[in-house]
Amino acid sequence: MLARRGPGLRLRITLLATGLVAGVAALLLWLGWLLVGNVVAAVPRLPEGSLVRVHGVDVPADQLGEALRTSAREQVLLVGGIAFVAVVLAAAVLAWTVTGRVLRPLHEVTESARRLSAESLDERIELSGPRDEVAELADTFDAMLDRLEAAFDSQRGFVANASHELRTPLSVIRTELEVTLADPDADEAELRRMAGVVREATARAERLVEALLLLARTEGVELAVRETVDLTEVAGRALRAVATEAAQRGLRIECCDEPALAVGDPALLERVAGNLVENAVRHNVDGGWVRIATGSGPKWTILRVVSSGPEIATDQVEALFEPFRRAGVQRTARTGAGLGLSIVRAAAAAHGGRVWAEPVAGGGLAVNVELPAAP
Repeated sequence: MLARRGPGLRLRITLLATGLVAGVAALLLWLGWLLVGNVVAAVPRLPEGSLVRVHGVDVPADQLGEALRTSAREQVLLVGGIAFVAVVLAAAVLAWTVTGRVLRPLHEVTESARRLSAESLDERIELSGPRDEVAELADTFDAMLDRLEAAFDSQRGFVANASHELRTPLSVIRTELEVTLADPDADEAELRRMAGVVREATARAERLVEALLLLARTEGVELAVRETVDLTEVAGRALRAVATEAAQRGLRIECCDEPALAVGDPALLERVAGNLVENAVRHNVDGGWVRIATGSGPKWTILRVVSSGPEIATDQVEALFEPFRRAGVQRTARTGAGLGLSIVRAAAAAHGGRVWAEPVAGGGLAVNVELPAAP
């Protein structure tokens, strides 16, 4: 923590206000001194040689004006000096008091910021009083705390879910190894079976780690590469990657053939199309269908993947974009990490686009990705 250097804001404002008042008061005192001297100098002159009795003393008439001016100026300096000191002291006290009351909310903001930690993000300033600039600052700070609390909650949930997902394959690997090592009669067939289970669990953990890394690299970052990409071609490659699985499940697949050009990171858009097509196939029903469509407009290019599947309530669609959520299940599916749609949304946001989904009547899901169109 950096130590504060120099006087505080309260002291600086007090010194500035006191200095301004002292300067104005000194200027007024000087103007009064000049004015009194000029007024006395304007007194009519008496004939030369005349004597004027002042306080029982005869004073030559030619010295009367100078004596009066000197006396008047001395009185102005005496009384004005006392008033000057009083005004400056009053200004200093008033500035110090008012500045302290004005800056009190800022101290509350500072103290709240010092008390904050990951466990106390629910605290708020909730400043009352007039809606001035300080109140606006406090409200802005409270809004920032709302966003931080939401981000921390999301991060804690994400870490907890990721830990749970990683623990599952690791537990499988450990259990298989312990069971096999504890069996002194384990033969080659048993070892091969154990190796197959371990390989499958390791592959699942590897897919999860890759998905987590991709999501971490995608969320809230700017694209390093922007090229023209044909979404129709990208979707076709993603479809060929799952063609075997789709054929085994008897899925009917319809795909567009018209070019649809977008601007973005080719590798990231490959992952977007791949996730959508994989979800459409893996979360489908046997003998179901998948429709892939693309479209181009003057500003946006759209990739739409619609598939049959289990029925999804409208109020549950948005939750599918949360990490480790799947249609109909949560953190329990054997295939996939539940990060597909989360990565799609993060990638679309990085491209300046958007993603939305809607349930299909009779069961299934339609996911739409809108990306900037190529010029």
